[in-house]
Amino acid sequence: DLDDGTRIRLLMVDTPETTMGHDDCYGQEAKEFALKTLLGSEVDLTYDQVCEDQYGRTLAYVSINGREYNSLLVERGYACVLYIPPNGDARREEFEALEAEARAERRGMWGACEEVTCAN
Repeated sequence: DLDDGTRIRLLMVDTPETTMGHDDCYGQEAKEFALKTLLGSEVDLTYDQVCEDQYGRTLAYVSINGREYNSLLVERGYACVLYIPPNGDARREEFEALEAEARAERRGMWGACEEVTCAN
């Protein structure tokens, strides 16, 4: 959530759940990484074709200090790729390659979890 109350849904990523009764493997680590990385920081937003989802959340790529957070989550094994067209059409292969590399190198949840709940 931004300071102005805007709720952001990160494009192209799905992290393990820690809300509404869920306690998925590596969900707490993903949450802590988000807090450590984003809380109190100024972020830049980049939009794709659709800017809002059915829940009223703003759909965006989030960058902090010139580094995109969405791809960083996948690269470090905190998130799976979640492709919901038309958003991400131009970046799908990039994100899938980041996930494949994280899986192969057993980064984050790929090395820590017996079952990765967000994996297809």
